[in-house]
Amino acid sequence: MRTEPSLRHKIRERVNPHTQTLILALNQFIEDAKKRLPSEYSQLVVIADNLDRIVPIPQEDGRSNHEHIFLDRSEQLKALNCHLIYTVPISLVYSNRATDLRDIYGSDAQVLPMIMVQTPENESYQRGINKVQELLQKRVSQIDPNLSISDMFEQPEALQQLCLMSGGHVRNLLLLMKEAIKYNNNLPITTRALQRSISETRITYRNTVYADEWQALAKVYHSKRIVNDEQHRNLLFNRCILEYRHRDKEEQIQCWYDIHPLIKGIKEFQDSFNNLNIS
Repeated sequence: MRTEPSLRHKIRERVNPHTQTLILALNQFIEDAKKRLPSEYSQLVVIADNLDRIVPIPQEDGRSNHEHIFLDRSEQLKALNCHLIYTVPISLVYSNRATDLRDIYGSDAQVLPMIMVQTPENESYQRGINKVQELLQKRVSQIDPNLSISDMFEQPEALQQLCLMSGGHVRNLLLLMKEAIKYNNNLPITTRALQRSISETRITYRNTVYADEWQALAKVYHSKRIVNDEQHRNLLFNRCILEYRHRDKEEQIQCWYDIHPLIKGIKEFQDSFNNLNIS
C-alpha cells in the first residue's frame, strides 16, 4: 500500500460495503479480549495514534479529508465497544468544525501542548528544560541503565541547546538527538555534530514555509498569539507554530503560541521580523 498509493483507493472501494461486518467482527474480538484480562481489570482502551499526522487533502466537495474521517465517519469511529482515544489533527481542532467535534464525541478535544522550555518573554525556562532532560534520560535508560544523558554530550551547553531547539516538541527532540548521534562515530556527542543536526533540520523547516507565511510567523513571534485562519492552521499542522499552556495564579489555563525555535535562525524569518511595523 505504501509503494502503490492507488491501491489504497481500490482497497477502500472493496472494504466500504463491508464496514458494518468489520465493526461487528472487531467488537467480537474486543469482547473476547475483555474476558482474558487480568482479574483486576475489566475494560480496554484503544489509542489510535499518529492520526494527527494525516496530511490535509481538499476533497471534490470542498471539504478536507480530515472532515470526512473524523466527522462523516464518526459513528464508525465510535462503534467499537471499548474506550477510544483518537489523535486529531490540530488544524481541525482550530477549524470552524471544532464545535461539531465536541458535539459528536461528547467533550472538547484535549490538546497536548509543548513542554515549555522558553517563556513568552523569550527567556529559558529551566523547569521545562529539566523535564525534557528527564524524558531523554528515560529513553536512554531503556538502552543502558548506567548511561547518563549528561554524559552523552561533550559539553553541558550542548544538551541545553538541544532542549531549547526542540521547542519542547518531543518528536522533534528525539529527531534532533537521532541526527546528532548519526553525525558522531562515538560518544559523547560533539557540539559540532549537534550544530549539524540543527542546521539540517532547519533547512527542512525553511522548505516547509511558503513565501507569504514568513510575515505571519514574525507576527506570532512578536505577539505570541495566532489568527484563527487557514494560514495559521496550516502552520500549526506543520509544527512551524507551537502551542503552549500553563496555569496562572488563579489556576486559569493560559494559552500562548510561538514559532518553532529552529525557524528563528532562518534569514527569511529574520528579514520579516526586522521589517515588522511594531508600535
